[in-house]
Formats: sequence, C-alpha cells, structure tokens
Amino acid sequence: MTGKQPLITIYTDGAARGNPGPGGYGIVLMSGKHRKELSEGFRKTTNNRMELLAVIIALETLKIKPSAVKVYTDSKYVSDAINQDWISSLIKKNFKKVKNPDLWKRFINIYNQHNVKFIWVKGHANNVENNRCDELAVEASKKDSLIVDEYYENSISEGENTLF
Repeated sequence: MTGKQPLITIYTDGAARGNPGPGGYGIVLMSGKHRKELSEGFRKTTNNRMELLAVIIALETLKIKPSAVKVYTDSKYVSDAINQDWISSLIKKNFKKVKNPDLWKRFINIYNQHNVKFIWVKGHANNVENNRCDELAVEASKKDSLIVDEYYENSISEGENTLF
C-alpha cells in the first residue's frame, strides 16, 4: 500500500434471517476523521450474498481510485477467497458452476481498482466496529420495505441451487 493513497479502513457484515430469508448488509468506512455507515435490506437472500455484497458496496463507495484499503470481515467466505487465493479458480472457471457468480464478477471488477487487504475477525466478539456492522445488517433486514435481490430470486425460481 503506497503512501500517496488514502488509507481506508472498512468493516463489513452480512446477515440473513433464515438462509435464505430476509437479509441485509452493514458497512462502516473510516479514514482519518471521516466515518460513514451504510446498510440495506433485501427481501430474500443468503448470508454469504450479503457478506460479499457488503464488501462490494463498500469498495464501490470509495471515490479515490486506487485507494489503500483494509477490509475487516467475519466472513471466511469472502476473506478466504482472497487470502487463500481460491478467487483464481473462480476466474479460471469464468464463474461457471460457482455460487453467486453475479456478485463475484462485480467484486473482481471493483477489487482490481484498489489495493485491498482482507483481515478476518471473529464475529460476535469484542470488536466494536464488527458488532456495529452486524447491528446495521440485522436492522436493515427488518425494514418494512426491502429490495428484491433479483439475481438470487430469479435463480431460485429457475431451480438453480444457490443457497450460498
């Protein structure tokens, strides 16, 4: 991470009540004295979709490209994709026969525009920002008006196995 890039610290979390079920994501972005919280809820989705979408939205929110970014997540699904480099096999397969190909393609596009390091944190532990993201995600999943996760709902109606 270079000195000229702003250092952005991001915490993310995803939640689904039922899996699948109503879900949401929560994000905390921090840089210097700046702090921003984001969240959104979806009518029917999965926990892993929300975990990945949280990271995507957070990175898409960044105005300066490239930025030096540290992403703290309690999702092994997301952090291991990069830290254990199984993302490479997803790319080689062109995201065929992969869960959540729509989100992985979107992720790769924005991930490649920044210098990102993923740090896994234990969920539901004493991490204030991770706990805040969890609160945001759960609250978002309980909103009266929830967004339709069209890719997911269309995949289910077409009989695809996209539970994760």
